[in-house]
Amino acid sequence: MRIIVTGLIAQYPLGGVAWDYLQYLLGLSSLGHEVYYFEDTGQWPYNPHEGGVSAGCEYNVQYLSGIMDSFGFSDRWAYKFTWEAQWFGLSEVKRQEIVGTADVLINVSGSLVCPSDYRAVKKLVYIDSDPVFTQVKLARGQQDFRRLIDCHDIHFSFGETLSGIVPSMGYNWIPTRQPVAMGEWENEYSHQGVFTTVMNWSSYKPVTYNGLVYGQKDIELMKFIDLPQLVSPYILELAINAGKVTRTPKDRLVRHGWKLVDPDKVCPDYKAYRSYIMTSMAEWSVAKNGYVQGLSGWFSCRSACYLAAGRPAVLQDTGFSKILPVGDGLLSFTTQEEAVQAIDEVNSNYSRHRVAAREIASAYFDAKLVLARLLNQVFSRVGTSDCSKLD
Repeated sequence: MRIIVTGLIAQYPLGGVAWDYLQYLLGLSSLGHEVYYFEDTGQWPYNPHEGGVSAGCEYNVQYLSGIMDSFGFSDRWAYKFTWEAQWFGLSEVKRQEIVGTADVLINVSGSLVCPSDYRAVKKLVYIDSDPVFTQVKLARGQQDFRRLIDCHDIHFSFGETLSGIVPSMGYNWIPTRQPVAMGEWENEYSHQGVFTTVMNWSSYKPVTYNGLVYGQKDIELMKFIDLPQLVSPYILELAINAGKVTRTPKDRLVRHGWKLVDPDKVCPDYKAYRSYIMTSMAEWSVAKNGYVQGLSGWFSCRSACYLAAGRPAVLQDTGFSKILPVGDGLLSFTTQEEAVQAIDEVNSNYSRHRVAAREIASAYFDAKLVLARLLNQVFSRVGTSDCSKLD
């Protein structure tokens, strides 16, 4: 089939963002499909060298072009810069021809600014990569957001165990998960003996629904602030930014034994990000407070990549323990005591957990399996969209 994948690779040319979307391209291509990448967010791009939103897009286009060239998609990408609707990559004629003949468009993270512009595609697919927060927006009556969702024929969510705490609002959210291109994570590096993760302290403001506040990782990490002292001499390292909404209390974290590193230095781009994961001993991480409270089953692309690299993951449970095997390679926790036990277990039986981690990734996150299932579900269900409200 001819398939378009959307994303945010150029919008946020940082660390692991590219892998969130690139692995869809790699997985679909490996299944024999003709795959294209479109980026049409309607947003001014972020430039890490300028420290914020940029008035130009030269750096972002160069970053995207380099990635597409490296993975064999040099003639299969298009990026739209919001200023005067400038397109880069594919020619206007070719781009329109692809939109008019594509079988499927997979709108990952809902990144398209106006899905109705792509209604000529036979099937529009929405991938909710931010479960609970997506459903809260709909439940709170954000009509502009609902209109974007309604423009799609079928809706998938990384919230594989969404609970009744947040209503579905009439949508059939089909469970899916992050695809991982297993061949990109074959790992021959030795590790540095450190548990690591890459995280945002706070990505956006908390949201409230039915008296409950759904927050960010800052809320959850503070519940485990004493953990490094409880597992010493094992080292817990955070590649963490300054925080967008609330500031990261770096001095306080260091006093409690956390090792902090600058993500702009240790994993500034997709290559360094992969190396950072591969040279880690294992991952330890909390999840967004909203994912935990909503019992969503959300599982990050980052953690799936750790597993694929043969690096065990010790993760705060969001409900994923109901659908993924935990205990070997992947260990879940809800309390500080459980986190201590899991870290001790990984250190005591590292070789077993390392092998199990890769096996879990292969069985549950392999892009070929995840995306073949997704496409089968797309074409086995009758879906309807309503783009009329956008006209």
